[in-house]
Amino acid sequence: MKNLKSVGLGILGGIIPLTAVLLFQQINSSNSQNYFSSNQNNVPSRTVNFNEMSASAPSFVQASASSINSVVHVTTKVVQQGVVRDPLMELFYGPGVGRRQNFLAQGSGSGVVISPNGYIVTNNHVVQNASEIEVIFNNKEKYKASVVGTDPSTDIAVLKIEAKDLAAIPFGNSDAVQVGEWVLAVGNPFNLNSTVTAGIVSAKGRNINIIGENNPDQTFPIESFIQTDAAVNPGNSGGALVNTKGELVGINTAIASQTGSYSGYSFAIPVNLVKKIVKDIIDFGVAQRGFLGLQISDVTQEIKEKENLKSTQGVYIGKVVENSASAKANIKSGEVILKIGSKEVNKASEVLEEVGQSRPGDTLSLTIQHKDGTTSIKDVVLQNQDGKTDFVKVATENTNTSLGASFSEISSQEKSELGISNGIKISKLMPGKLKSLGLEEGTIITKINNEPITSIGQFQKVISKNNSGGILLEIVTQTGRKEYIGFGA
Repeated sequence: MKNLKSVGLGILGGIIPLTAVLLFQQINSSNSQNYFSSNQNNVPSRTVNFNEMSASAPSFVQASASSINSVVHVTTKVVQQGVVRDPLMELFYGPGVGRRQNFLAQGSGSGVVISPNGYIVTNNHVVQNASEIEVIFNNKEKYKASVVGTDPSTDIAVLKIEAKDLAAIPFGNSDAVQVGEWVLAVGNPFNLNSTVTAGIVSAKGRNINIIGENNPDQTFPIESFIQTDAAVNPGNSGGALVNTKGELVGINTAIASQTGSYSGYSFAIPVNLVKKIVKDIIDFGVAQRGFLGLQISDVTQEIKEKENLKSTQGVYIGKVVENSASAKANIKSGEVILKIGSKEVNKASEVLEEVGQSRPGDTLSLTIQHKDGTTSIKDVVLQNQDGKTDFVKVATENTNTSLGASFSEISSQEKSELGISNGIKISKLMPGKLKSLGLEEGTIITKINNEPITSIGQFQKVISKNNSGGILLEIVTQTGRKEYIGFGA
């Protein structure tokens, strides 16, 4: 049987095979009631003996009926650039030379309604680079959606639509999910709306290295997937993984396949991680990442023998980062993490999942096995990436939501290199008018309706006072080429 490493890893979602990325943190349910629908009767399933089981197959009718109206079809439009060959230009400049032209590509995936007032969670790779986003409900109602925020390192995105009294899905507890438990995958594979498939939980805490492979810029990806054998395919990305009570236990994200379609392996982000990331995005606009400051790995037989450990239980600490949270708690390299709180951990992914459910400033109690075999409990105060306990906030003062862009001033050096005397730079693009026109981050806007732009404040004022119904931008690309872009206000 082929090793899993030989199996091609495929993102389920819409536009192009992008990343599935994961990391998240536990949320206090009382603080989440503004955003999430909850089930007050969430009772863990009891274990049954074989002689208690019915001879008939389990029924998923109620779970399907309660969740299918909470899962939406997410469709996207993405502006991509290409070159159209021009015979005249090729005559002077050689084969392959042509004119740059924008093309409109379409993609699709799934999303899950998490609040009655219009918040929807999906995968980041479903909506990444989208200029337009639309969600379609099971009853065929359509809404335009905007991006509240994304977390590429966990492949989570939060959308918002203007609607009320929606059927929000109740949240389950992914920590209580057991291997062998029945689950349903609800989504829109191959644009087939409202499809439900069934399977069992095959494993937990899976790390398939798909986030780092597809997103090299993600330095700290977190993967701790729920693996199932419920059939999922392209288009299922961002859809719901629910238990037999119809509670959300995960967000379907990736498949392992040689063909790009379902081959028996599918992976979902645990809902306890999802809840934390979603709440961070809604509250702060960005995920709040806590760091232990450790390099960790599973305890293999080789590590056990080399380090003279008592067993292969726990997670091995290969290195402690200087001045990190763990260093301040006097944790040493060569030691082993046995528990976080009361929960035993035996995989590095399980440690990352637990840390991912916390924020900077939170305290985690780690049961540590020392080199001499003794154990002790260490309280670690998590830090952010800058080594502090503060929350990270997103600056929004230079963002124009109608245009879907954030702007920054340009330096004297940039002006000199581009041969310009004024302008502002597009520092970030979101779904909106500028992205739909094919503009890129780094583009300089030098004039609006023939008026030179000297500051962000002036640009925002001119935009807000425009009553003509039309806008003409003079732009300079990163290569120094001057162009003109016109659009309706």
